[in-house]
Amino acid sequence: MKLPAFLAAHALAAPDREAVRCGNETLTFRQLEERSTGLACGLVARGVKVGDRVAVLLTNRAEFVIAFIGIVKAGAIAITLNPRLSAPEVGYVLGDAKPAVAIYEAATREIFRRSGESPSHRVSVDGPFEEGEERFDALIAPGQGALPDIPPEFDDCQISYTSGTTGKPKGAIMTQANFIVTSGFMNAQQWGMSSRDRVLVTTPLAHRTAFARLMNVYLLGAGIVIMPRFDPPEAARLIEAQGVTVLGIVPTVGRMLLPEIEADPAKFRSLRIAVVAGEAFPVEVKERLLKSLPHLELYSFFAMTEVGPVTCLGPSEQLVKPRAAGRVNPGVEVKLIDENGAVVPRGEAGEILVRSGAPGSFLTMRGYYNNPKATEEALAGGWLHTGDLGRFDEDGYLFIVDRKKDMVLSGGYNIYSKEVEATIL
Repeated sequence: MKLPAFLAAHALAAPDREAVRCGNETLTFRQLEERSTGLACGLVARGVKVGDRVAVLLTNRAEFVIAFIGIVKAGAIAITLNPRLSAPEVGYVLGDAKPAVAIYEAATREIFRRSGESPSHRVSVDGPFEEGEERFDALIAPGQGALPDIPPEFDDCQISYTSGTTGKPKGAIMTQANFIVTSGFMNAQQWGMSSRDRVLVTTPLAHRTAFARLMNVYLLGAGIVIMPRFDPPEAARLIEAQGVTVLGIVPTVGRMLLPEIEADPAKFRSLRIAVVAGEAFPVEVKERLLKSLPHLELYSFFAMTEVGPVTCLGPSEQLVKPRAAGRVNPGVEVKLIDENGAVVPRGEAGEILVRSGAPGSFLTMRGYYNNPKATEEALAGGWLHTGDLGRFDEDGYLFIVDRKKDMVLSGGYNIYSKEVEATIL
């Protein structure tokens, strides 16, 4: 099963249904299918081969949606870079992944330029264009050839760079199967998501919280409304005007949106569910949110780039176990171990280890790109060692206790204390 096949099926069944809305730009499923195919053919015509990497350094915009699935159709692997990264961080990723093509925009060009790395082919989605750049529209021009015959066993589609205690980025290799299982089957089974839903994205598409909602478009045929930048009044307007049914947020966004919700709950009557990830969800925010919108089904979960959603706390549990990360998702195995590798008794804290079949085939990443040592350490014994400490209560709910890794989470992003200390010094 492959991502492009899901999109092709939706484009055939509902070609004129709106798939993407971002600002004043919209894409139907037919347009998304045609333009992403054009991009794939353009990449192949310029020498991109199966397994090559293509860097994407874009803010929230419709071209991001086209770019990712087009790269997958070409048999290449997308390096989705967070636009908030510094030039040295971008330079490290580009130097490690060595992409054949980089796709960026005027707003991110300077970061790319100062990174010190330059792939052989550079593509900009908007002007003013500079010498040596190709226009994105020219790259996706129709009639450039045929799609490649990609071996069915090749399944890699994204390398998402994440970091550990040293702040050294590691590229988690994600497969199409990883996304199909999580954002396709699990989201449909747990949350009831389908082609009838319309999702509002409030965070950067390069971040997994929003990227998972993008997968709902390809896999389930849902429509997506993308905010270029989060603004509470604008989010309220879009939810009402676009009939948004699913809200994807991190707790920080939920906190910022609360005044709008409490001021006029009627604007949010179309909302069916809200899905929250990225950091601990404050109990006070939950209580205020559900008080204003009692019809809202709230799902929060503990997830990682390398393994996706590990636990889920559903609507009926939010105020019963408000500080819990939830129960372990069906099909996922979790055990807590001490420093000697022994499983700890229920109620005691231990490092969270996760397993869901062979790496790359279900939830767990295939490994770290170009880093066999880190892969071996992270997947020792077939279990993903998360670096997080947790405990189970008597009802089987997981509580996150602390982090073994020397980092701080803010707004769903990792902040490395060593980098903060170095800046202060």
